[in-house]
Amino acid sequence: MKKRKKQTEVFCPYCGRRAVLRPITYVVGENRRIFDPDQKVYVCSAYPACNAYVAASKKNLKPLGSLADGELRNLRIQAHRALRGLWQNGYLSEKDAYHWLSGKLGLPEKDTHIAKFSHYWCEETIRCCEAYIEERRELELKGRMMTKSRKEGSHDTKGNRT
Repeated sequence: MKKRKKQTEVFCPYCGRRAVLRPITYVVGENRRIFDPDQKVYVCSAYPACNAYVAASKKNLKPLGSLADGELRNLRIQAHRALRGLWQNGYLSEKDAYHWLSGKLGLPEKDTHIAKFSHYWCEETIRCCEAYIEERRELELKGRMMTKSRKEGSHDTKGNRT
């Protein structure tokens, strides 16, 4: 007989009600494209009045973060995209990006999980990542300009290199 996974007690940070484990289709609907139709989510028992939920681990059914309303879920998506830009642009590996973010935010690495972040930490993540990418692009541009000027070199009025 298959052993049942024990459900974790989860409470909504917005209204204090207990969250219940449901299939993802409970919140996104049957007709929406779903990455994994077997995914489970913890949903506030006051849903849809309280629109808070979070994905559950398939392995142990523990929440993968804290319950979030629509606004915070959107911010977390933006923060993930901003951080993903660090390795998709080839600046850092994924592991190094999370290590960098941990240091930048002054958080222990074990707490540097966007699915657990508040509005503040999401906004800081986005700001830090955008600043890092902008700085790297400026350095790359300066590097290209310096390389180009070295290749062209200085010439006198007769076209000879000086």
